[in-house]
Amino acid sequence: MSINTDGSVKQPGSLAAAGGLIQDWTGRCVDAFVENLGIFTITRAEIKAAIRGLQMAWRKGYRKVHIQLDSTTAVNILSSQNQTDHRYFNLVQQFKGLVQQNWEVKISHTYRECNKAADFLANKGHGVSIGFHDFRIDDPGLSFWILYDT
Repeated sequence: MSINTDGSVKQPGSLAAAGGLIQDWTGRCVDAFVENLGIFTITRAEIKAAIRGLQMAWRKGYRKVHIQLDSTTAVNILSSQNQTDHRYFNLVQQFKGLVQQNWEVKISHTYRECNKAADFLANKGHGVSIGFHDFRIDDPGLSFWILYDT
């Protein structure tokens, strides 16, 4: 399964949001989410989106996943072995705890131009109440951006 996530902050010091989707090997969207995070930095929003994507995949029973983020900063932080004094320590530990469960997880960078569906979802997160929300996978806007990404 492929997980694409994204974080969004409209301007520094403002509300942040996250979004993501899970696709099967044919590219069909099987799950999607949006989340209004409150005030976060963009890097913190990107990491939180990755955590939420993994949590959703685990709950749905997927045990071999490839998570893709369009933030090289977040990918580097999450892939680093030494995080003991990092300001994102707690989030990184939460991510690594998920990765260390009994499943196969690969993390990689994807270009923004190939992550428009996740970007669409992250932007939708600004319009919902604080917290995590499932998103309708048959939404026409989401369908458009999934097609665009392929």
